Amino acid sequence: MKILIVGGVAGGMSAATRLRRLMEDAEITVFDKGPYVSFANCGLPFHVSGEIAERSSLLVQTPERLKARFELDVRPETEVLAIDPIKKAVTVRFQGKTYSETYDKLILSPGAKPFVPDMDGLAEANNVFTLRNIPDLDKIMAKLAGLSVGKATVIGAGFIGLEMAESLAKKGMKVTIVEKAPHVLPPLDEEMAAFVQAELVKNGIDVITGQSAQVFKDRGQTIVLEDGRELASDITVLSVGVQPENDLAKSAGLELGLRGGILVDEYYQTSQPDIYAVGDAIVVEQQITGEDALISLANPANRQGRQVADVIAGLPAQNKGSIGTAIVRIFDLAAASTGLSERLARQSFEDVAVVHTTGNDHAAYYPGATAITMKLIFNPKTGAIYGAQAVGQKGIDKRIDILSTAIKVGLTIFDLPELEFTYAPPFGSAKDPVNMIGYAAMNLAQGLSDNVQWYDLKGELTKGKVLLDVRTADEVANGRFADAINIPLDELRSRLAELDADKEYIVSCHSGLRSYIAERILKQEGFKVQNLDGAYSLYNTVRPEEIIHD
Repeated sequence: MKILIVGGVAGGMSAATRLRRLMEDAEITVFDKGPYVSFANCGLPFHVSGEIAERSSLLVQTPERLKARFELDVRPETEVLAIDPIKKAVTVRFQGKTYSETYDKLILSPGAKPFVPDMDGLAEANNVFTLRNIPDLDKIMAKLAGLSVGKATVIGAGFIGLEMAESLAKKGMKVTIVEKAPHVLPPLDEEMAAFVQAELVKNGIDVITGQSAQVFKDRGQTIVLEDGRELASDITVLSVGVQPENDLAKSAGLELGLRGGILVDEYYQTSQPDIYAVGDAIVVEQQITGEDALISLANPANRQGRQVADVIAGLPAQNKGSIGTAIVRIFDLAAASTGLSERLARQSFEDVAVVHTTGNDHAAYYPGATAITMKLIFNPKTGAIYGAQAVGQKGIDKRIDILSTAIKVGLTIFDLPELEFTYAPPFGSAKDPVNMIGYAAMNLAQGLSDNVQWYDLKGELTKGKVLLDVRTADEVANGRFADAINIPLDELRSRLAELDADKEYIVSCHSGLRSYIAERILKQEGFKVQNLDGAYSLYNTVRPEEIIHD
């Protein structure tokens, strides 16, 4: 069998090597229009910062090594120009000459390309870059070599944009981030992204949200924002998103779907016989909603490459879709998410509840413990988990990976307390943060607790509800809500007479644990009470301007 593969990075190379392990007698050829295959594109920003010191470390495999180990015919700097589905042939260009190759099976893995908006002056700018591959990296490094100090602008505050902002700052640049969305890291909800923005600002990065770049002047040295502000920039990185690389598929008449993604069935078959597609260019099923989605992540692309090889080799394999699980490091902070954000969950489902918790990455009494703030989005009636987010210095990956697994296998909030984890003080807690957020979600589902989200607090207070802060007096002295009354939790039972049984109360503490205890005390005494979800620490992060410091 003759198999041609277009694209030699994640999905394409996973397919090629898996095919060889399954089909020793197959003729397998991989085309890539770039000079490198099987490179670590997710590692590119870390070479900019110098954390990955050697450029060669990014080159995972070479055509020569792939030939020696897998008997693959890998052809870099070779562009597939056209597909003839009838003749089952492709037209290929190499070093200015074109030729044809026939196929029995064709796999497309072209990936996604950076989205470049149409902006005045961009064509004349000589200091504006995107980052997708090694040649892009080389251009950025060459530009930085001539800048001992200077100003850098990153347009777009998604995962790659934030990694580039950090890397440029570590190179000594004064960095400004410009993001069109209302907050950085748009896949996260606003209050979780607030932790990320605080970390950026703490490390000297200027953050401008709710704005986009409109015009480049002075060959890119000046950026004009939509509100008229002008930014001086010695180097600019465009990171405003990606779009499917679909030119080849489109010209071949393959059926396209959401935002131009290639449509495939559960076996990665396109609308043309014997043509398959995988990776960032294809439309997948969002497993939680069942809707079409574009999920440009390395893990699904590699999995899809292996699965399409199994399909071609006659093994049982199926594209079950993806839920989208990602993580980013921003200086000393990590932020991760899986599944749906609260915003997307509320758009897709009628019954949605949210709970925030704060715990430690390992036992608090063991040195070095750091806080983990987690958010769980779920159905309070069925317990189905829709999504989760977490921020903190350590242990974020572990908790989100667990919750991603829970979603993928259909566990509910009622299963989370049952999960058993390795425990010793240096590694975790006897009640892991995943267990604890499960307990908190169960309390809501079982009616033991009612919460108020941070964005609803003002509106609830205008209805006449009273905010009761049960932190200690010393804590309140370091920062307080404007209109809260303060009764420390340990004094609450003895001071119930100070409360009005005819009023409704919203209880807050630092993170939500003490306020839940207060809620239970008050409810059993006949009071109408809600718990401020995430409590003071969350509200202070997302709305610090509303906190009073005496």
